[in-house]
Formats: sequence, C-alpha cells, structure tokens
Amino acid sequence: MLGLQQASVTYPGGRTALTPTDIQFAEGQITVLLGPSGAGKSSILRLLNGLVPPSQGAVVRKGIGSLEQPLAMRAHRLSTAMIFQQHHLIGRLTVLDNVLLGRLGAWSWLQTILPPSRRDRLLSIAALDRVGLAARALDRADGLSGGEQQRVGIARAMAQRPSIILADEPIASLDPASAERMLGDLRRICCDDGLTAIVSLHQVEFARRFADRIVGVRHGGIVFDGPPAALDDHAVDQIYGVERPAGALAAE
Repeated sequence: MLGLQQASVTYPGGRTALTPTDIQFAEGQITVLLGPSGAGKSSILRLLNGLVPPSQGAVVRKGIGSLEQPLAMRAHRLSTAMIFQQHHLIGRLTVLDNVLLGRLGAWSWLQTILPPSRRDRLLSIAALDRVGLAARALDRADGLSGGEQQRVGIARAMAQRPSIILADEPIASLDPASAERMLGDLRRICCDDGLTAIVSLHQVEFARRFADRIVGVRHGGIVFDGPPAALDDHAVDQIYGVERPAGALAAE
C-alpha cells in the first residue's frame, strides 16, 4: 500500500539518518518500527508523511504513485493521520475543539471561518467515545492527564477519517499503564476499521504484544523484519546490540 524504494535521508551537515531502504507496508497491518533512539525510525516516518523529502529514491503509495509531486503528496496526506510524541494539543481549547482540528483537511476555506457543522461535531464526539473520553469533550485540553491527552490525539487522528495512521513514539512520555491503554485503543480501532498503522517504539514487549509485523532499525538500516513470534533474543540483540538499554525491556 505504502513503501520506500531505495529511499535514504541525509540531513544538512552530511549526517545519514537512513541508508537506501526498500520496504513495503501492507494494507490493514499494524507495523512497529522498533529500535533505539537515533536508529532511523523517525526518519522513516518523516519520509512517509512528507516532513522530509528523500535524499534519493522515492516514497510510493498504491493508487497515487510517487509522492514527489505536491498534488500527489496532498492526496496522500488527506488520508494519512499522524499521532505525535508530545500530543500537540492546544491547551486552552476544549477537547472537542482539538479533535475537530482533524477535520481541517476536509474543509473548504469558507468552512474554516464558520462554526463546525453538526456532522463534524458528531463525528468528533464519536471519535472521542471510541477512546473513552466523550464525557470530557467540553473540558480544556490542558486539564487532562498525559495519557488522556494522547488518547485525544488518537481521536483527532480518527476524526480525519484516515486509511493510514503514522505514530512517532506515541507512548514515550507515558507511564506503563497509560501506554498500554493507548496502544490497546489504537490497535482496537485499527483492527475494527481495517486501518494501516506504522508505529515507532523502543519497548520490546509492547512491540511483541501490539504489532502484526516488527521492523527492527539500527544505524539507519533495517536489521530485522518479521512477525512478533520471530523476535527472539538474537533478533533483539541485532536491533539493540548486546548492551541493551534498560528502557528497551522495561515492559517485559
């Protein structure tokens, strides 16, 4: 459905974050990009959502082709939602108003200066209900806990009505219980709606429990690609090296 064709990322100053990489992400599958900080996971996600262009190679999507042209990228982004590491909510707005921002891409310029339609408000409330936060719709976003704010991020992504969800370390700032709730909500929604999800994590056990496929990334290259059952100790050593950081196995 979506993939990289010999795509690489070299940032200004000559630092190579991703070596030439070929990978395809299957429709309706939850893929976890697993690896330590600086491995190249975020660079893959930034390529997939167009935040950085490939230094070489291409990003290709089924039905659209190469995303090099602006019109192709716009079509891709309209059906691709992003969940960020740090929520990126507007604290002074209500929870509902934050979720309604997921509808911006579907609005005409006139709709952006008019009050949201009843349809969009109902759609956004339904998205909040799916993550258990409909009762908090009229609360200010900055009054929610970190875990609740991240679940609002999921609802905002769902309000966009995407076919692809990209999530960059979405549980990095959460405690284990909140992280499990957030990933459980995300997996349930993706499975119910048949969505494709690509999620970067560094917690091995969460990857094993919530992914359909795990792609291990190290030093800007893919060192593992397989189902969770194949992620044995040898594979983990390939991804993290023998000296594994304590955080990598914190959920085990």
